[in-house]
Amino acid sequence: MPTTKAFEAMQAAVDIVNDSPHPTNKVAASLFNDDTIISKTNYWPESIEKALGRETRIGNSSGTVHAETAVILAADFPTKGAAICITDPFCPNCAKNIAEAGIAVVYIDHKGFEKDFWERRSGSFENMSMQIIAKAGIAVYRIHRKEEKIEPIYEPSKGYIPQEDSPIEVEPASNDKGFFEMLVTHKGSHHYNRKIAIGLAQDKAGKTFSVTSRVHAVVGYSMKDDYDVDQIIQTHGKYSFMQEPINRYIMACRRLGLTPLKEYLFCSQVPSPREQVNLIGAGFSEILIGDSFRSRRPEGFKARDLLEDNGLMKFHQMNLDF
Repeated sequence: MPTTKAFEAMQAAVDIVNDSPHPTNKVAASLFNDDTIISKTNYWPESIEKALGRETRIGNSSGTVHAETAVILAADFPTKGAAICITDPFCPNCAKNIAEAGIAVVYIDHKGFEKDFWERRSGSFENMSMQIIAKAGIAVYRIHRKEEKIEPIYEPSKGYIPQEDSPIEVEPASNDKGFFEMLVTHKGSHHYNRKIAIGLAQDKAGKTFSVTSRVHAVVGYSMKDDYDVDQIIQTHGKYSFMQEPINRYIMACRRLGLTPLKEYLFCSQVPSPREQVNLIGAGFSEILIGDSFRSRRPEGFKARDLLEDNGLMKFHQMNLDF
């Protein structure tokens, strides 16, 4: 897509960044392809803001949907191969979502590197966000709007194809409760003792597909590569290189241009707090859970109880016999 569109898309993000409801960390992003530009800020989903306010922690997560994730969720076109403009450097969680959504190019406004926000997140950006993006083969550029100049931060080698140990499983499906229950039983047995998410989604022609994802290192990292494993086991504060299955599921649907069917979503254990916030941002209000006594962290249970007690999300137990 023409570089000139990047300047237009970045300006669209800058134009709305001050509309962000966040009092200090105002961020905006524009997602674009050859035909369309969509722009969003970081925000609190209305249901979270109304029921819990802006200060309440949901487990160990804020109640906000980050701008990068928000604009991907808002896309009405397949995000594979699209580009994204961001007013500020992205966090590792957004880097993982950008990679999983199949985005090809990231542009960051040069002023984002001059803010106090950058001073506080530069370590995570340099030590994790950029490693995630590089492994996924995504180009990153710094954009100067006034001078109409673009300078590379990272460009993948020509022909680079990221490794993918555990690709998303997408198969034709039936929009039927009985079918979904059989699907969950089959997939749960196949991915036994792994955290997985399974949902149904439709394309624009109305065809239904099952989408199955499991927890795995972010795109480009291989559990078969000792060097990669050494990196994967590292963390940076609250961030890790692992991508949770609910986030993978949501982003895969956007990458493929599929619309999730909100009544058909299963997770083998209680999702992480950030997954739960993103689910609400994606319009979900209920989910089936395989094992209600398991979660990646204890904060997952705290988030679940908080959301359920306030009527924001229903967690239904689905008894499985593998």
